[in-house]
Amino acid sequence: MTLHHVELWVPDLTGSLRPWGWLLGELGYTVFQEFPGGRSYLKDGTYLVLEQSPALTGDRHDRCAPGLNHLAFTVGGKSEESGKSEVDRLSSEGVRHGWSLMYADKHPHAGGPESYAGYLEDAWGYEVELCAGPPK
Repeated sequence: MTLHHVELWVPDLTGSLRPWGWLLGELGYTVFQEFPGGRSYLKDGTYLVLEQSPALTGDRHDRCAPGLNHLAFTVGGKSEESGKSEVDRLSSEGVRHGWSLMYADKHPHAGGPESYAGYLEDAWGYEVELCAGPPK
């Protein structure tokens, strides 16, 4: 069994498509479905949905409240070295596509000395972690 999908309710679908569409495309996701108020991206049988639901109760995600803290993606394939290069590239380029680099003073070891990851945040408070290489 594997994860089927993740659905993120975003307060600004049009605005969210810029950073998320770029990042998901870089990670190998393709547009899967488009519908009024939403779009989904698919990779390897799992999809991620961005939806601007009329039932939203706020205009910003609070990752420190109960619920979703962040999404983490493995980058760079099977090699830790290629993963490090991808973490650096995506972290740098992400800023030009609407992401902010979190923990810049500790990058790329914000997760600890053995960790090599980039932490990005979009304008609405959603955090993404980009992890070098596969889980150990």
